[in-house]
Amino acid sequence: MRNIPVVTRNLLIINILAFFAYEILGGMGVDLNNLFGLHFFLAGDFRLWQLFTYMFMHGGFMHILMNMFMLWMFGMVMENVWGPRKFFFYYIVCGIGAGVCQELAQYVSYMAEGFNAYEFVQIGAMKIPVETYLNQWTTVGASGAIYAILLAFGMTFPNERMFIIPIPIPIKAKWIIIGSVVMELFSAFGTSNDGVAHLAHLGGMLFGFILIRYWHKHPYSGNGDFGTNKGRQFFNRMRTNWENKKGQTASPQTKPESDWEYNARKKREQDEIDNILDKVRKSGYDSLTREEKQRLFDSSKR
Repeated sequence: MRNIPVVTRNLLIINILAFFAYEILGGMGVDLNNLFGLHFFLAGDFRLWQLFTYMFMHGGFMHILMNMFMLWMFGMVMENVWGPRKFFFYYIVCGIGAGVCQELAQYVSYMAEGFNAYEFVQIGAMKIPVETYLNQWTTVGASGAIYAILLAFGMTFPNERMFIIPIPIPIKAKWIIIGSVVMELFSAFGTSNDGVAHLAHLGGMLFGFILIRYWHKHPYSGNGDFGTNKGRQFFNRMRTNWENKKGQTASPQTKPESDWEYNARKKREQDEIDNILDKVRKSGYDSLTREEKQRLFDSSKR
């Protein structure tokens, strides 16, 4: 856990603790998903803060297991690329955006089914009030934010090859993203009612795409790490560690650098890394030459 970046680590901890609380209190008759899950905005149980809390609640073990695995797998990478503040902002905005899209999708269903014209809904042999039925439209899970992180990884490293079980060959990240969008669209507008908020997944990816496109067009907007080039802080930290270690192992007979020489060397090294990172951003990791890959690898090791 100490090797996991701070925001990703804390998100994992909060989600896991919330799931344990849900399981334990559920045995005592307290349904945390009903309290913190996202209800349809026309239902009596809807609260505005549920747009935030719903993304920390989950409906079962496999639900949270898959979401936390993807958060760990891709969140670590993107937090190291963007820095903690930008990553946290992206995660929360995309999670809320996914909830908003789910609310809009539910409103379309509400109007299409004409629930506004009825007082009761027939469910099998039972007739229940529309208000009670609408309160059952509850969304939980971090999936919207997780799909946004997956999108960010694919847009940042489009040519990175990945294995997807059970496919036996590696697939580039950009094709995995396109395939995920197609599957979610098919599932969202298909006839099967699998209880999965597919439009929330797509909503999270939509908000993520808008944010990433905005940051690409305004790379120096905002303050702190919101205005840095992709990966600049991450590799600056690695470079600082490398230089510190290099200074500790330098021979005592080595002539000390002048301030001008030190600043010139630092600028050359930074420009070299920045040029490589810009190339990764534009064309993907596979576009690097063997020497450029080795340069990044050597920097990360040091």
